[in-house]
Amino acid sequence: MTGMLASVNSLPEALLALAAQIDIIDLKQPSQGALGALAVADVRPIVAAIAGRCPVSATIGDLPLLPDNVGAAVQAMAETGVDFVKIGFFPRGDAEGTVRHLKALGLAQKHRLIAVLFADSQPDWGIIPLLKQHGFSGVMLDTMDKSKGSLTAVMTPPEISEFVRLAKQASLLCGLAGSLRLDDIARLAPLQADYLGFRGALCVQQQRTAQLDEVRLRQIRDALNKLRRD
Repeated sequence: MTGMLASVNSLPEALLALAAQIDIIDLKQPSQGALGALAVADVRPIVAAIAGRCPVSATIGDLPLLPDNVGAAVQAMAETGVDFVKIGFFPRGDAEGTVRHLKALGLAQKHRLIAVLFADSQPDWGIIPLLKQHGFSGVMLDTMDKSKGSLTAVMTPPEISEFVRLAKQASLLCGLAGSLRLDDIARLAPLQADYLGFRGALCVQQQRTAQLDEVRLRQIRDALNKLRRD
């Protein structure tokens, strides 16, 4: 059964998502990039207000994939009490070194880490079993360049399906995101990823940097719920 992840950038937006019974509330700042981060000081009160009523994830920002930088950012975000910390596996970084470093620091054992791979950067699926071996909890497929359209515009259905298969084979939580729209649900839900992630489709005028729109939020939620029942 595929759940819904909704990205929010403030406490009022988080409370809207909570009231709509979203499966995961994802904290990010879309104006700061593909995985722009909220300040740690802003994350803490949101986590406190949600108070365990819904799982909360948070990104560490659009950081170069370098072991020391990522390790420090993961440590700081994990200390806010979020349930999941999302790490962007941006190209031209040290993916394997970063994964090993996070395990060596004990962060992968203490916290639930989610790797985010980018469909428009020719991701290497070979990193998926390595994530599991080094204690990661999950992996998501997203897009870096939001101007190119949704995930389904930059990667073929067989490629997306193969990503889901490999994630499940590694017993990792699996999510699909990347400028997803309402009509992407029917295409992606049959792949049975654990979550579909949304931001722009939930916002005023479907602009990811605009405010969350409660009507759009519930429209997406209802579409996913209908597929669960059918």
